[in-house]
Amino acid sequence: MKYGINLLLWTDTLSDVHFPVLDKIKSIGYDIVELPMYDKDVANAARWGKKLDELGFLRSAACAYGQDENMIAVEPKIRRQGIDANKKILDCCAAAGAPVMVGNSLSALGVFTGTGPTKDEWNWAIDGMREVADHAQKVGVKIGMEALNRFEAYFINCVDDGVRFAKELNHPAFGMMYDTFHANIEEKNVAEAIRTVKDHLLHVHISENDRSTPGKGGVRWTETFAALKEIGYDGWLVVEAFGQALPKLAAATKIWRRMYVDEIQLATDALAFMKEQVNG
Repeated sequence: MKYGINLLLWTDTLSDVHFPVLDKIKSIGYDIVELPMYDKDVANAARWGKKLDELGFLRSAACAYGQDENMIAVEPKIRRQGIDANKKILDCCAAAGAPVMVGNSLSALGVFTGTGPTKDEWNWAIDGMREVADHAQKVGVKIGMEALNRFEAYFINCVDDGVRFAKELNHPAFGMMYDTFHANIEEKNVAEAIRTVKDHLLHVHISENDRSTPGKGGVRWTETFAALKEIGYDGWLVVEAFGQALPKLAAATKIWRRMYVDEIQLATDALAFMKEQVNG
């Protein structure tokens, strides 16, 4: 098993001022840094990739899209912008040396129509993602689709829907990510959800129910880690916890108060918790 942490605990922008954070993450003992890949700056992604190489880090990348990059929008122009935005992020992932891009690639974060998904939206998503997945395969990156909870998105909220989508798409560059925060809201049985996603699982986010320190809240951790062991998962476990300085994600994260002592303590405790759950 490899252990990682998402930089969203500190920032949603890849700026050089955050390079010192990488040294701290390394000293704690993490193997992986997950990059918030929102700016679509290929050159900057490549610089970060070089820095992570120097420090000996593996890396993954996380994506999110706004209302003008929505692959299931009614307007064809916006759907095209969503496809192109995904492809640009995949280029950034390749430049940074990140073999997997995780997140909800199919719909805009925090955008709702007032109804559930339609057949047209499903078909637009399949058609658009097929083009995006072809590009992912071309640049050597895999897509780990995330099922977001109903308060952040209305398209692909649970593992069952995500697996149904993955089976219909049937593309070697497309799989699923399992996120414990979203599953804690949407799944009736987390162990069964993990069994369901087994054949498509590329990545796992370890995230507490309040988005702070894993192991300090209400997620059903015993069932979660037991199920991961049962299916033989031996991939990447990446902590996703949020601070308050995330303007690009404020509409989704809704973090208005501080729920941990400091970021380094959270990161330290989270790594110890994951290793205890895996090895204990």
